[in-house]
Amino acid sequence: MVKHIVAFTFLEGVDKEAGVKLVAGLLEPLAGQIPGLLNAQVRPCFQGGMDFCLYSELESREALAVYADHPLHIAAKDQFFHMIDTRVAGDYEI
Repeated sequence: MVKHIVAFTFLEGVDKEAGVKLVAGLLEPLAGQIPGLLNAQVRPCFQGGMDFCLYSELESREALAVYADHPLHIAAKDQFFHMIDTRVAGDYEI
């Protein structure tokens, strides 16, 4: 299993609460729709200087690669990436 964790900051002027709700509504439903994506959660950060995090679980490294390029994931990103300033990702296997 692969854990995929991404922390984001919004551009200045973006309503953070509304932004997190938007991103959660776009990414969380992808679990079960994209092969190998088992879980996806988007939550606001309360420390560390980032605005929100995506935590997701995937079956394998191969599933992570499928997720990254999947049309549903790309379509979701297209709806919010214009609001993002910073993105930091980390992946690990268990």
